[in-house]
Amino acid sequence: MPGHRGNNFWAPDIIHPGDRYLLYYAVSTFGKRVSAIGLATNPTLNPNDPEFQWTDCGLVIQSATTNDFNTIDPAIFQDGDGKLWMSFGSFWSGIKLIQLDPKTGQRIAPDSPIYSLAHNDSIEASYIYRHDDFNYLFVNWGLCCRGTNSTYEIRVGRSKKITGPYFDADGVDLLNDGGSPFLKTSGPFIGPGHAGIISENGTNWFSCHFYDGTRRGMSTLAMLPLQWKTNGWPEIISHSVK
Repeated sequence: MPGHRGNNFWAPDIIHPGDRYLLYYAVSTFGKRVSAIGLATNPTLNPNDPEFQWTDCGLVIQSATTNDFNTIDPAIFQDGDGKLWMSFGSFWSGIKLIQLDPKTGQRIAPDSPIYSLAHNDSIEASYIYRHDDFNYLFVNWGLCCRGTNSTYEIRVGRSKKITGPYFDADGVDLLNDGGSPFLKTSGPFIGPGHAGIISENGTNWFSCHFYDGTRRGMSTLAMLPLQWKTNGWPEIISHSVK
């Protein structure tokens, strides 16, 4: 990819929809729309398994200066019908969505629709999670990668359709700068970003990275207890840096 120096691989996401793991990653030139999302596959994640072997499956989607979007921060979601989707995007015209082929992991067709989900002047790091009747879209606003000066914060909206429209708790469309505040800087817990949710033994956990103000802004992974309020919106039960 033009301008790529061989070490700018960002924001991987992995899913196991069938008989192999699909690993998506971004390749980018920082601060530009000259970006791409690639795919690698492996039948196992156990390095001691004789079948362990990463296969480069090449390009999924790319952007250039002629596009109004940026192909970084892939986030993969499989719906209840088995359809596979990928949200992505950073700044410019915001967060996008394309459908993928569950068998190949590639875009379902070269000219398949690109859906617009959310927009803000400093938006990126999307993540979609299904809870009850809604798809919840988490996004980041602000700037990352500046240690204790980072301004990242996480916002959320929801839609019954994977393709949107997504609205926040006040009914504002995420395409019109909507997004309910979800997780912000609090004391030494600085600039939380890049949402993820897992459920284990009946407990929901919310993952994100943050900059630890007690350790000079060191990048740190947080696993925070998550609950769903009676009105259907998610909230973090507690978070602190000790």
